[in-house]
Amino acid sequence: MSLVKTWYTPEAAADKFGIQLPQLMAWVEEGLVRAEQEGHKVVRVNIDDVRIEVESMVNRS
Repeated sequence: MSLVKTWYTPEAAADKFGIQLPQLMAWVEEGLVRAEQEGHKVVRVNIDDVRIEVESMVNRS
C-alpha cells in the first residue's frame, strides 16, 4: 500500500507544479494524464502522470 497521495484535484495539481489549469486539462484530454471523472467533470488527476508531463515540458525548453 502506498503512503503517498497519488490523486489530486486538478486545481491542487496545477498549483503544486506551478502550471496553468488549461495546460493540465489539455494533458487529460490527450490521454497523457489519468483522471477520475464525475459526469463530465474531472475531479481528480494522477500526480505521477502530471509529474512526468511537467518533467518532459521542462526538458524540451
